[in-house]
Amino acid sequence: MANEKDQEKEAAGRAAAKLVRDGNVVGLGTGSTAYFAVVALGERVKAGLKMIGIPTSVQTAELARAVGIPLTTLDQHPEIDITIDGADEVDPQLSLIKGGGGALLREKVVASASKKMIVVADSAKIVSALGKFPLPVEVISFARAVVEKKIVALGATPILRTKADGSIFLTDNGNPILDCRFDRIADPPALALALTNTPGIVEHGLFIGLAKLALVGRGTSVEEISLRN
Repeated sequence: MANEKDQEKEAAGRAAAKLVRDGNVVGLGTGSTAYFAVVALGERVKAGLKMIGIPTSVQTAELARAVGIPLTTLDQHPEIDITIDGADEVDPQLSLIKGGGGALLREKVVASASKKMIVVADSAKIVSALGKFPLPVEVISFARAVVEKKIVALGATPILRTKADGSIFLTDNGNPILDCRFDRIADPPALALALTNTPGIVEHGLFIGLAKLALVGRGTSVEEISLRN
């Protein structure tokens, strides 16, 4: 089953990489599906594609350099042509839960600076409603206890993310993450607003209105899901 899932991820990632054009500034996502898109873009660069990438994490930056993708920064290119990134869940409105890899803040900044965001995913990530995957919420350490109480009041169980050795997981920005179990999020935009308005929350993993196209691996084919404007 793992092999089939990886096959779907690679198919979606490679399909998205084909949409990048010469001269594009490209947001490079983080995660297991975005990985395949970055590798495919590296192959295209070696074949002559002219592009520059803006990575959403230290991990993605290292991968991009390894496959030969030239990198830049938002300071130099605050407007991005296209971003390719994965998701932990995708609903029918292309609202997303992201942040399983811990890069949600930089991913959202890059997505918001992009003319177009393409989501790449395997078929298991497509859901009828968001919430089964715990919602990542990045917080400042100083406010963690206060934020936990606010999240409980919103109907979730927050769990501090830790690493395999039991130490606290910290993002590339040096902040901890609360993984919040909602089970089902009835109104993602309303919850996103409530979290955004909570002092101490740096960013949350609800991506609302950012993605316009999802490329979903299903077996050996790729399904396109797009929003009609």
